[in-house]
Amino acid sequence: MALFVLKRALLLGLMLIGLILIMFTISHVAPGDPAAVAAGPDATREMVEVIRREYGLDEPLPMQFWIYLTNVLQGDLGRSIRTTRDVTHDLLRYFPATFELVMVAMLLAVLIGVPLGMLAAVFRDRGLDHGIRLVSVSSVALPMFWLGLLLQLFISLKLGWLPLGGQLGLLTERPAPITHLILVDALLRGELDVFREALAHIVLPAVALSAPALAAIIRVNRAEMIEVLHQDFIVTARAHGIPQFRIVAVYALRNAMIPTLAMIGLRFGWMLGGTVLVEGVFDWPGIGLYAVQSAVNSDFQPVMGATLLIGFSFMFANFLIDIAYGWLDPRLREAQ
Repeated sequence: MALFVLKRALLLGLMLIGLILIMFTISHVAPGDPAAVAAGPDATREMVEVIRREYGLDEPLPMQFWIYLTNVLQGDLGRSIRTTRDVTHDLLRYFPATFELVMVAMLLAVLIGVPLGMLAAVFRDRGLDHGIRLVSVSSVALPMFWLGLLLQLFISLKLGWLPLGGQLGLLTERPAPITHLILVDALLRGELDVFREALAHIVLPAVALSAPALAAIIRVNRAEMIEVLHQDFIVTARAHGIPQFRIVAVYALRNAMIPTLAMIGLRFGWMLGGTVLVEGVFDWPGIGLYAVQSAVNSDFQPVMGATLLIGFSFMFANFLIDIAYGWLDPRLREAQ
């Protein structure tokens, strides 16, 4: 198992360097002069050249890439031309909100999607199966931002059950940061009122964000469970009188979860990259809006930093999925 984990960790490092190279290339191929944007429309050529030298844009491309790579590996993602702040500082400010939203949305998708996929497989082609498939198809058909608007109109405005947007109320003070995740910090600080308020604010955006992942998890888990439930070892287990619940929830689910884990890993990455729509609808102060505003202003350092952070999070999530593969199926470890 240790060798299996080491190989996956080395592959993770190579993929990260490849991502850095791709992002650096794209940022320098894209139209627009960041130095001219930072200097402003009334700047002289001399002022633009001063800014270009300050940010190292006058160096040859190979040298610029080497400097950028060494800086990234040291945790330095450069400075924003638009705000003049360190990109790392901005990402530490915005990313926790996005990460918290994605984790809650993924938790909802997994806790609801896996059991529904199991039930749909057990009651295949019956009323419950048809109802669950209708839910999954509807979740895929509705765009996240449109579902978010519907939830706001019905749940927040019409019924008044949950807040319309934001992370906390305007008059609520954030808990002193420990992890920079409001829900976790509120629990660690013992501020249960703040925790309940933050939980109420995150429900609607998390539901909107989790809908596509929920549908995908249901469909994949249902298909895999149907296939596993017809295999010989399941038939043998039934012949030995093992309870049906244990057969389905332990033996069948463990084998069906391998493809489902792959879908969970993919959806986690898509959630991170697609939060900008949900964040816009619910006024969620996350990394998506930060990256879009930077891209509009041709401020490539924040865009590259946000993309690298999202890409690394995606790759690290799939690294953990690979480790889970090896735990669920020892044959994968032996094949390495």
